[in-house]
Amino acid sequence: MAEPLKSQFGAAVVRRIGAMLLSAHAAFPERRFVADGTRGLDALELMDRGRHVAAAMKRALPPDFDEAARILIASLDSPLDRTSGMGMTAFLYLPHTIFVAENGLDHFESSMAAQHALTQRFTAEFSIRAFLDRDPQRTLARLRTWTADPNVHVRRLVSEGTRPRLPWAPRLRAFQRDPTPVLELLELLRDDPEIYVRRSVANNLNDIGKDHPDILLAVCARWARGASPERMALIQHALRWLIKKGDRAALRVLGFEGGEQVAVAGRIHPRRLSVGETCVIELLLENHGPRTQSAVVDLAVHYVKADGRARAKVFKVQSVRLDPGEQAILAKSISFAQRTTRRHHPGRHRIDALLNGRAVPIGHVDVKAPR
Repeated sequence: MAEPLKSQFGAAVVRRIGAMLLSAHAAFPERRFVADGTRGLDALELMDRGRHVAAAMKRALPPDFDEAARILIASLDSPLDRTSGMGMTAFLYLPHTIFVAENGLDHFESSMAAQHALTQRFTAEFSIRAFLDRDPQRTLARLRTWTADPNVHVRRLVSEGTRPRLPWAPRLRAFQRDPTPVLELLELLRDDPEIYVRRSVANNLNDIGKDHPDILLAVCARWARGASPERMALIQHALRWLIKKGDRAALRVLGFEGGEQVAVAGRIHPRRLSVGETCVIELLLENHGPRTQSAVVDLAVHYVKADGRARAKVFKVQSVRLDPGEQAILAKSISFAQRTTRRHHPGRHRIDALLNGRAVPIGHVDVKAPR
């Protein structure tokens, strides 16, 4: 079993933070900080560990926040030189961002400088939200400036930190009600040269679409006109929630319209299995119409729940383009293994193919209790 993330944020991390702060401030009480920061740490979950160490920082750093922020910035290692593959290493700076969010709200410039530096080593997407709540106009103005920052991590902070529904973070209720200020920032980042930023823009738009699907569709339709392949990939990712729901307007934005003349036949093997096993679903598609047809092909598996009711989960399969009379064979494996995010139960699980959101029943699989 994989080691929990929280176990990688232990006493060694606290000692390293203490050594870094001491190197930046000769009067920093390193031994007291380490003792304070490690006391009771093992009993806490990951985010609570970050808050615990941030509180120890507050007790050890100078009481003047501007001076404390200067020391914090001076203690930092070199900025990240890549956008992936860092694992837990960057979580060293989780307490730093919490310290800024909890203590720097009345010190705007020092806090912005700290977050500008921290997001280049970890991320300030959680801490910046406190400033968007407290002082939205000034914070949005600073983020607008950062859309042109030469550092990719700073530009990504703009799109990721303003996500209305950012995972692990409180929602930005004001932007859920009116996403206009966020959209103005995303306009400036939609053609960012880095996919790391464009992917974040798409995630933000996807968030917005869950509260305002009409706004998401209008933005994506406008952005799709004359769009580059890179921007179209952004749009497709932004529309993924609506696409999984079979939204016809979202499919039209991506150029998938019609598909009614594409016939679908399915084969499921095996049709009987036990919880923990896997089945393979094959789809034979054939265009019976006189014109070329394009379709997004998905599968909807109607999982039987503990109470006997069924709930559909949609799996992406493939996009196809079929000339008149042309066929295509697609296959998808569906696992019935138990997971923390999805528990499987015995029963008859209905399976539909979805072509541009149109459901076509292709059969069922009978699932028994584990062997």
